Amino acid sequence: MPEALASLPSQLQQRRKAGILPSLEDLLFYTIAEGQEKIPAHKFTTALKATGLRTGDPRLKECMEMLKVTLKTTSDGALDRHLFKKCVQSNIVLLTQAFRKKFVIPDFQSFSAHIDELYENAKNMSGGQVADYIPQLARFSPDLWAVALCTVDGQRHTVGDTKVPFCLQSCVKPLKYAIAVHDHGTEYVHRFIGKEPSGLRFNKLFLNEDDKPHNPMVNAGAIVCTSLIKQGASNAEKFDYVMNFMNKLAGNEYVGFSNATFQSERESGDRNFAIGYYLKEKKCFPEGTDMTSILDFYFQLCSIEVTCESASVMAATLANGGFCPITGERVLSPESVRNTLSLMHSCGMYDFSGQFAFHVGLPAKSGVAGGILLVVPNVMGIMCWSPPLDKLGNSVRGIQFCTDLVSLCNFHNYDNLRHFAKKLDPRREGGDQRVKSVINLLFAAYTGDVSALRRFALSSMDMEQRDYDSRTALHVAAAEGHAEVVRFLLEACKVNPVPKDRWGNTPMDEAVHFGHHDVVTILRDYHNQYTHQEGSTAKKNEENLDGML
Repeated sequence: MPEALASLPSQLQQRRKAGILPSLEDLLFYTIAEGQEKIPAHKFTTALKATGLRTGDPRLKECMEMLKVTLKTTSDGALDRHLFKKCVQSNIVLLTQAFRKKFVIPDFQSFSAHIDELYENAKNMSGGQVADYIPQLARFSPDLWAVALCTVDGQRHTVGDTKVPFCLQSCVKPLKYAIAVHDHGTEYVHRFIGKEPSGLRFNKLFLNEDDKPHNPMVNAGAIVCTSLIKQGASNAEKFDYVMNFMNKLAGNEYVGFSNATFQSERESGDRNFAIGYYLKEKKCFPEGTDMTSILDFYFQLCSIEVTCESASVMAATLANGGFCPITGERVLSPESVRNTLSLMHSCGMYDFSGQFAFHVGLPAKSGVAGGILLVVPNVMGIMCWSPPLDKLGNSVRGIQFCTDLVSLCNFHNYDNLRHFAKKLDPRREGGDQRVKSVINLLFAAYTGDVSALRRFALSSMDMEQRDYDSRTALHVAAAEGHAEVVRFLLEACKVNPVPKDRWGNTPMDEAVHFGHHDVVTILRDYHNQYTHQEGSTAKKNEENLDGML
């Protein structure tokens, strides 16, 4: 990905003479063009992917459609500045954020490389058994292994068998609980279901002291939770309702249904029928509930299919407080997301929940198909999938990946305590800081962002650094007429008031050219003062030299 904020080739001089100011689209063009007059379309899409964004991102639909149309009008598949501007202007805010590395994971390529290493490490794990109590699950190869992630800004990375559909199974439990709380509120849902870890196998016929299921993540709680969704409607209407939610959670990526798994679940569901009758006996359901119909619906929801890719967007919607990152749509209420993450943290990993909370410290939910839905709040959602399970019903490779991820990165809930051992923080920028600081400095000067400039100065940034056309922040601020920025750079940062760019222009030349009279006055006053001080210093040095001689 181009790292330098490319400054302006010779044609910009002509534009400046015409009095046209550079826009964000122009700055983005020069960033990607790296001094060339045109950008090949593949270079733009490659640079875009390096930020973590996909060309198929729904938020970039207008840009990509315009790009297709525009490329038909070019002979060489390249975009000049005007064509580029035409393509990006409808999505310029998102694109500018991406290329300024303002997303939650700034160095996304570096982070993706770490994810690939963790994936390869877990790939070598052997052991575990593919679930076979449902015939459909037993058909999956034990060699299948996939990891997909989606950040809260919609950055995507996938590795392995991420397009193979598999059933959510128990990974659907937190999602349907979230839907129930979204629709009815916390108080109503927890009239029927508890909030405590059970300390027992997920499919035990056991209730708490109030004759309620312990929590929504065990089968008894999930069956009761299923009865709270769209009460009074037919199963067909209920199923459509949940599928609509699932599609929104996944940003309209793949969500399907395995009828074969549903039939298998129903035929081999004796334990769940026993739980259902026990719940009915203890009056755990809302009044008027048809228990056998609810069990059918329960089996259907377990048989909803996703891919690692689509499920990572679902997890990212939870990480993002209920807003789907790639559509921007509010899917779930903040209350429902907070409750769901709390219960995933304490009860989401079967009898391994306490260990997982201790070692990984993140909300997660596993399923017997081999999926682990992992949420890093305010950062990203991850879906790991590999069918071989350990004796507690969790994916062997998935557990290894989650453990390794938190060993490497400071994602554990309590990694950010003061004085704690340092781990990699992917939320901070690394890499070529000098190039990035030039980009950030010139953008701040261009937009008149004095508070950002204050932060840069406070962090000991060189406020006189130049891009490769030798333009400084003072040049840019003077050209844009940002008097406050000019005054700050001169008075607070003591920058040289007369730096010359590669065309020999000073900030004064820029201010005069664009008619920014207030900036001209500031520069002139400061320049006179600067020259006077320079003269006095030279005279003092001369006198000192005479004294020494």
